Amino acid sequence: MSDSLPRAGRLAGIDYGTVRIGIAITDPAQSLASPLEILTRRDKLQDERYFRRLAEQEQLAGFVVGLPVHTSGEESQKSIESREFAKWLGEITKLPVCLYDERYSTAQAESLLQDAGLTSKRRKERRDMLAAQILLAAYLESGRNAEPPGSLS
Repeated sequence: MSDSLPRAGRLAGIDYGTVRIGIAITDPAQSLASPLEILTRRDKLQDERYFRRLAEQEQLAGFVVGLPVHTSGEESQKSIESREFAKWLGEITKLPVCLYDERYSTAQAESLLQDAGLTSKRRKERRDMLAAQILLAAYLESGRNAEPPGSLS
């Protein structure tokens, strides 16, 4: 895994989940993050094919994977899973991968979708890719600070 990603070329933001993975993508100049899609996970082989194809088709320069942490800055079981996924993603795509603090991205996505008046079903269909967009936009706006997340208290 890498602490820094290329400053040019498309990046994909990943909101990792065991059932669904939200995916967002930047433009080649990395100035805008847009939701792309949601991958419903099947098995490791199909997931591998999907991410290799995504990297090739979108001509990706790297990935930003959300790292879920508690408000205290401490990590959880989901943090460990995200780290393992990020390592796997880098190995199968041969692209750099950066972990980035994703605290509140899913809650923010849910709030935005509720404010838009979407039904529960429609929110569920969009929440993960919007969370990935929020995560990716935050990464771009952060100046790419890849330091470990700390406490918010």
